[in-house]
Amino acid sequence: MKPRGPLMIEHRLIEKMFGQSQKEVIKMKNNKIVDPLFIDTIVDFIRTYADRTHHGKEEDILFVKLKTKNLNKKDNTMMNDLINEHRYARSLVVALVDAKNKYISGDKSCLPVIIEKLETLINFYSEHIKKEDLEFFPNTELYFTKEELDTMLSDFWEFDRKMIHERYQKVFETLSKK
Repeated sequence: MKPRGPLMIEHRLIEKMFGQSQKEVIKMKNNKIVDPLFIDTIVDFIRTYADRTHHGKEEDILFVKLKTKNLNKKDNTMMNDLINEHRYARSLVVALVDAKNKYISGDKSCLPVIIEKLETLINFYSEHIKKEDLEFFPNTELYFTKEELDTMLSDFWEFDRKMIHERYQKVFETLSKK
């Protein structure tokens, strides 16, 4: 397996989660109500899985290694675009959380904002994933030797192994502050 393998497997789960999110958006539109637990769950999924775990592998391993290579202009531009897209996704999540908090505090006028942020995230990730799967991953793996690709794949597995510990260390720290 090449390093893009685990990244593309992660993309499939992200797509499934946003498919489920689309169903929730339809319910919100029909029922004119938000399920705050759903919002908390999707936010946790995006922050922990899509961002910290998936984007973490890209930003902390793949992109770092690519920066040591002589990328052509198109690949370098795309890598920088992807980094900016990751930042954009994070800002959407912050706005979604803010709208959800206002909603549960009684501001029901935030329902359209919540729907809009979710729909934007759904559409954003769909396009972002296509760009990575169909163009960026295949193009940029050509910069690496087989040995470098094997090392990167091992680095990805090690990253994942540590993630579970990092996640629950943060859970403990949060609970211990209460």
